[in-house]
Amino acid sequence: MKGIILAGGKGTRLHPLTRHTNKHLLPVGREPMIYNPVKNLVACGVKEIMIVTSSLHMGDIVTSLGSGAEFGADFTYKVQDEAGGIADALRLCRGFAGEEPVFVLLGDNIFERPLLHFVENYRIMQGERGARVMLVKVDNPSAFGVAALDEQKVVEIQEKPERPKSDYAVVGAYLYDSRVWGIIDQLKPSARGEYEITDVNNAYIAQEELEYDFVQGVWMDTGTFESYHRANQLMFNGADTTSL
Repeated sequence: MKGIILAGGKGTRLHPLTRHTNKHLLPVGREPMIYNPVKNLVACGVKEIMIVTSSLHMGDIVTSLGSGAEFGADFTYKVQDEAGGIADALRLCRGFAGEEPVFVLLGDNIFERPLLHFVENYRIMQGERGARVMLVKVDNPSAFGVAALDEQKVVEIQEKPERPKSDYAVVGAYLYDSRVWGIIDQLKPSARGEYEITDVNNAYIAQEELEYDFVQGVWMDTGTFESYHRANQLMFNGADTTSL
């Protein structure tokens, strides 16, 4: 299994903090934000990791993370020339992953605990076939991609629905087998001109091969000032990150 961290984007919702700095290098607690997904992957036994970011910030990302030796990992870097959506950034990792399954984390999602159960269930219950997503119960599901569920599989994902069918949001952690590359090849841009990861997940749903786990501990998307502030409070005031 190969690891992928998607750390592109302009971070416009965090301006002016991100005017000259990649948002994934902003501190969360005592470490840069991007350390959390790196340590999460390594804790799950995934040590070959590709990091995708923009050309503007590639130098800063490499300077911060280096070769990966500090983390017990081996890093490869890839430039996303233009922001075209999560699935477009993932497309760049095809040669790196080869035929192996991939564990994809968004660089601005912070997890209090490593996602060990997520990877273990994908290996044992699915034999590393199909796709698996992480879900968390939220108070404002209309702000997220929302999953409608049965006992084992996701049956539908609605993107920021006005009338959500559940209060479970899909967070920025995904497991895919090698068929993901063919799915991405068939995608068309959404109304906002991006290649959407929701469309990838819905393609697996159509094949009845998208299963799920729930987040254990606290999860934070740090894309806004409010959530960024809460993530810092979490990491400073009691989050158990000793295993990360």
